[in-house]
Amino acid sequence: MIKNIYFWLQNARIQALPQSIMPAILAIGLAIPSPDFSWGLALLALMGVAVAHLGTNLLDDYFDYSKNTDVIVKQANPSKSPIRKGKCSYLLSGRISVRNLGWVIGLFFSLAFICGSIIFYFRGLNILYIALVTFFLSYFYSGYPLRLSYHGWGEISIGIIFGPLLMSGVFYASCGNFTPELGLVSLIVGMLVINILYIHSIMDCEADAFVNKKTLAVLIKNKKFQLAVAAIPLFSPFILIVAGIYFHYVNYYYFLLFILLPLAIRLYFLLIQYIKHPQHSYTPQWWMGPMEQWKAIKEARIDQFMLRWFLARNICVFFCILTLIISFL
Repeated sequence: MIKNIYFWLQNARIQALPQSIMPAILAIGLAIPSPDFSWGLALLALMGVAVAHLGTNLLDDYFDYSKNTDVIVKQANPSKSPIRKGKCSYLLSGRISVRNLGWVIGLFFSLAFICGSIIFYFRGLNILYIALVTFFLSYFYSGYPLRLSYHGWGEISIGIIFGPLLMSGVFYASCGNFTPELGLVSLIVGMLVINILYIHSIMDCEADAFVNKKTLAVLIKNKKFQLAVAAIPLFSPFILIVAGIYFHYVNYYYFLLFILLPLAIRLYFLLIQYIKHPQHSYTPQWWMGPMEQWKAIKEARIDQFMLRWFLARNICVFFCILTLIISFL
């Protein structure tokens, strides 16, 4: 039983959960001062976010494999990017059938539905509206007929899901209202999530084009323009912080978040080097944050890819942690 749970959690990419859990925890932290705050509903929302995220990851595999098996096979034996190797390996090996996968997806979304239904009972229609928009974007991220991730809208849709929608839903579930501070912070988190995905798509541009996946980077094509666009989700959060302080949406403590600016500058430099001088090799520094299983990553020869991806992820996670601390200050 435990082995089966572990097997499905790994296939559902449980290591990606910080991308949803950290914004959810941040939303709960921002909601705590509200007089209508409920720990029970907050934790229920957190659990709902986690199982919905895992279910969505498996749903992405389901659509990609059932409709584009030939593409998945190409990704499993990539000619351009070793980072893609292993996608849907549990299906390609024959160990699990598409039908079994469908049942597990149904289980994850059933748990999310139960959590959402309880919250809806206590908080009302706003939760339903947020859940419906979130489900729409999650389903059509890789589902037919829209397939947003294959037409240049994947990064933006995920940013909306894990930023404004997720944080608004968890915040409202926790305390039953919205605030300008929440709106600003959720927008920044959304931009940082877009940054993670867009940097990934730049580094995987050739591999995505090879399998006819039209990410934003593939559609842009021009390397200089790709770099120019990369600056928007990476540096706009700092502009938004200044604007939020100026218009009194947030307090002056938010200037402390500029401690992350050197990390953003370093990431942008590494991205430039990846495009202009791909032969250059860089090693992680302690101040860049945790980079798990680095020895195995280096042995797999995907260290230069993962260095940039980890740094992008860590900037988002650090922002959530620091903002949580600031909210209590």
